[in-house]
Amino acid sequence: MGEQPPVLCLRFRRIGGELPDSAEYEGLIALLGAFTPVVEAAPPDAALADVSGALRYFGQDVTGLASVIRVRALALHGVDCAIGAAANPMLARMAARQAAPGTTFVVPVDGAAAFLGARPAAALDGVGAATARTLCGYGLDSVGRIAAAPLATLQRITGVRTGRDLWERANGIDRTRVVPNAAARSIAAERSFPRDELDPEQHRRALLSLTEELGTRLRTEGQVCRALAVTVRYAARSGYATLTRSRTLREPTAHSVELAGLAYRIQDSLGLQRARVRGIALRAEGLYEAERAAHQLTFDPVDERARRIEEVADRLRARFGPDVVKPGRLAA
Repeated sequence: MGEQPPVLCLRFRRIGGELPDSAEYEGLIALLGAFTPVVEAAPPDAALADVSGALRYFGQDVTGLASVIRVRALALHGVDCAIGAAANPMLARMAARQAAPGTTFVVPVDGAAAFLGARPAAALDGVGAATARTLCGYGLDSVGRIAAAPLATLQRITGVRTGRDLWERANGIDRTRVVPNAAARSIAAERSFPRDELDPEQHRRALLSLTEELGTRLRTEGQVCRALAVTVRYAARSGYATLTRSRTLREPTAHSVELAGLAYRIQDSLGLQRARVRGIALRAEGLYEAERAAHQLTFDPVDERARRIEEVADRLRARFGPDVVKPGRLAA
């Protein structure tokens, strides 16, 4: 078989193209656990799995093992998988974005340079629109050109740490590993529209509802998050497409106002103002205990008042139910 890529990234969709619900997602994670104990959940619709041991145990190559997983997911949960296989999590995630539903896209262990070379700079993990514009201004508009650039040049353009991260990723180097039982590092929620929704105000309301839900849940569980990821499912020429983008918060928080503000900025950056949206999902990432988080003190009375109101609202929700207090924008 030769050396096989040991990491799979799976993106789940129901047969109709919708995201799996929470029960289906948990079932899919359990299904992966039957093949390998090294499974990292990335809700609401993805997971990473280190299958190096499973390849030897089942005597399959990576394409064959991916096919077995896909058949079981379809048979047991009615969910299809687009699967990327590569030598590390970063490349596997990029490969999964290239895979069509029901297919497996494999990046050979020695094929990272060929896979990455012609891709635009923005295709790299961690490269947002602003960084991509900066790189393009210096002629570094493809991953191959970034990989060929001297490390010192990248560090001068983007900073020491960012420059090194860019150079490593462009050369297919990812020092992260698949972390088993990592579901608690993120939580997610989703809103689906009964039909394709064109009204941007309805999109905004859905995001606000999601941030209220996740914010309340984080505070109840005594956690904060470091980043948010917004996933939008919208109508395209060939059916439905999804677009996901994440950003880091200025400080770890569970404050709903801060979460909503960042979620709105992420949504605006997607450029889908005229899209026919069918569903929006929000994921809070990088969770850890709130008591370990540092909060930048301010003298802003509006911020302090909002936090006090939030505390009172949380107590009311805990006593009378989650819908007893909600923002006025959601009351209609």
